[in-house]
Amino acid sequence: MKAYLKTIEIFLKSSHFYRGVRLTFAVVTPLILFYFIGNFDYALPIVMGAFLNAPGDIPGSLKRKVNAILISTVLTMLIFTIILFCKPYLPLLIVVLAAISFFISLISVYGFRASLVSFSGLLAMVLAFAVQKETASEIFSHVLLLGCGGLWYLLISYVFRKLAPKKDEVQFLSETLTLTGEYLQLRARLLTKKTKRQELMQKAFVLQSQINEKHEILRELLFLERKRSGRSHYDEKHLLIFISSVNIFELIEAKNLDYNDMDRLFKDRKYLRASKNLNKVMGSQLMTLSDLLIKNDKVSDKDILLNTLSKVKDNIRQYIDDVQLPKAREGALVLRNLYDYQEHIAQEVRAIRRVMANVKDSSKVSLKRQDTSQFLTLQEYRLNVILQNFSLNSTLFRHALRFTVAMVFAFILGTLLDIRNTYWILLTIIVIMRPNYGLTKERSKDRIVGTLIGAAIAVGIVLLTQNVIIYAVLAIISLTLAFSLVQQNYKSSAVFITINIVFVYSLINPDAFQVIQYRVIDTILGASIAVIANYMLWPSWEALNLKNVLVDALNKNQKYLIATQNLYHDKTENELAYKLARKEAFLAIGNLNSAFQRLTQDPKSKQKEFQLIYGMVTLNQTMVSAIASIGSFIINHQTTPASKEFDALILRIANTLQSSCSILNDTPIDCETTTIDIEKAQDKLMESYHSLSKTRDANILKGETELDTETLHNLQEAYLIANQLVWLKTLSENLEKATLKYHEAI
Repeated sequence: MKAYLKTIEIFLKSSHFYRGVRLTFAVVTPLILFYFIGNFDYALPIVMGAFLNAPGDIPGSLKRKVNAILISTVLTMLIFTIILFCKPYLPLLIVVLAAISFFISLISVYGFRASLVSFSGLLAMVLAFAVQKETASEIFSHVLLLGCGGLWYLLISYVFRKLAPKKDEVQFLSETLTLTGEYLQLRARLLTKKTKRQELMQKAFVLQSQINEKHEILRELLFLERKRSGRSHYDEKHLLIFISSVNIFELIEAKNLDYNDMDRLFKDRKYLRASKNLNKVMGSQLMTLSDLLIKNDKVSDKDILLNTLSKVKDNIRQYIDDVQLPKAREGALVLRNLYDYQEHIAQEVRAIRRVMANVKDSSKVSLKRQDTSQFLTLQEYRLNVILQNFSLNSTLFRHALRFTVAMVFAFILGTLLDIRNTYWILLTIIVIMRPNYGLTKERSKDRIVGTLIGAAIAVGIVLLTQNVIIYAVLAIISLTLAFSLVQQNYKSSAVFITINIVFVYSLINPDAFQVIQYRVIDTILGASIAVIANYMLWPSWEALNLKNVLVDALNKNQKYLIATQNLYHDKTENELAYKLARKEAFLAIGNLNSAFQRLTQDPKSKQKEFQLIYGMVTLNQTMVSAIASIGSFIINHQTTPASKEFDALILRIANTLQSSCSILNDTPIDCETTTIDIEKAQDKLMESYHSLSKTRDANILKGETELDTETLHNLQEAYLIANQLVWLKTLSENLEKATLKYHEAI
């Protein structure tokens, strides 16, 4: 019960609920105002305008939010005007319906915010069918009030933002900490769950994509506002938390271990339990901090991380005592490298704790504005973006075509069968139909189940009471919850949307059971049409659409590798370029992971070369981790100068990645060459580690058992650099072979 109440408390303090309250306030206020004025007809188009233009109100910079709402307001007014004037002429109306459906859905090529503006336009088109206006003056009057509703919502959004300017930042920081904590705990399970690694890795792909998405939103929220308005105390705190969360994510990525090697070295799992427990504790700490951030509670003084870190160090000593040097050296270095990365994560977690506790000596952010702006991913809004997508090769173009056919078919079907509320079928198609078959199927299922649950709840309430005041109160509450949950839990949102529609219609039409009946039937019809259209019409099976995503991941991995090489040569000069390349590589691998998740949602018969694709995704993911492992070590340690053998191996790996890109693009291979023998370079790097190991063995024989920090770091560096480069070379070669097989298969 306590956990349940805690979840409710966090939800009520979240920006998602705050957004639902915003919309409810914008909708209810005109209704109350015009009710007392006595001219209720004016209230409905204003309410509709507010509701239609709310989707564009998503987290981001104020300028982008204002632009989105203004554009959607103009778009909804224009679409309403066209539909209302064309309604008396059925053939013309069908043509207009097709044209609007196609071109407005194609706006989605400009990114997520544009897709919500597109949704507003399509929603306006459907709701225009429910409006009965005949004369030109009635139409223009209605459209003008609709525009006023859009501007009214913009004003409400602006006022609410001023009242709680950091609500979105806090929400996304909290969600990022939760996801990062879950990711840490999943990595803990990967250490010892030998039989479940493929399943856990697929879950890791999902978490990586989600964390990358949160980071992108936070960059816009934190960096754009910081550029425009300077830096406040809260900005400073939030930026510090964000930077620490990014560092933690990189450190986690940097230790995507060679689990086969771990299984070989540690047949007895007890030597991994301390490290596993440390990951769990750090993950739990991040999730606790996430809750405290939302609730704005004080951070506890109790810090268990130091004690848990101490247990990991004791475990390493115990391993050395049990196995004995020199036999224990390789395993001890693996455990020590693992401990180092966990220690750095623990430092970042403790840094977040200090910031949230307002400790005075917590770090300050020193970021140049021109540097931070480079981390922003800016959307291109030129006309050529649409022109480039005007081809059947474009996933979004095919989606626009099938969406248009589905909408026209549903409208004609509803007209021929004289269905009472045809626009409900159209509305269902708009809400659930997505470019990807799996997501459309999932949303269809959630929509139908949510509608049935909502209808059942509404029936129960109608049987218990026929009180219009209760209907009105429930309509308001359900609207708030529906809009709050729409991006978090679509099934729950569908429940409250159904409840809201039933009670709104019940206020107008006393026969609530008839409303529920039509609502359920129309939802099932719309969902069925959407799923069938996605399966039958110009389908976008992910196995055939992966090439561009793979090429992008390979290119970004290559650039990340070169940036890491430059970092090794000069840390001070190249750290910013390294971090930019790291961000791009993480985003590219996140996109690849998302594409793979979409592939798993496709029908089994359409998942061509599934195991081959899974192998390629895993290889790309492992490469990013191996590169991050080298980069993280360089940033956090004093390193020796980079050798020519290091550069030669980097060049070989980069060339192999370039070769994989050329295979996918059907272009000639154009790579740099080196005069250094790669096998000899590889042997020399390994020899450097073996030489240090022999020196250490000789010192042990002399009785010098204590290991100084410099020698330890040199051993760690030689072992990590040599092993990671050899591993990267093997990975890149395996990836090239897999790429060739994939290219031949498609």
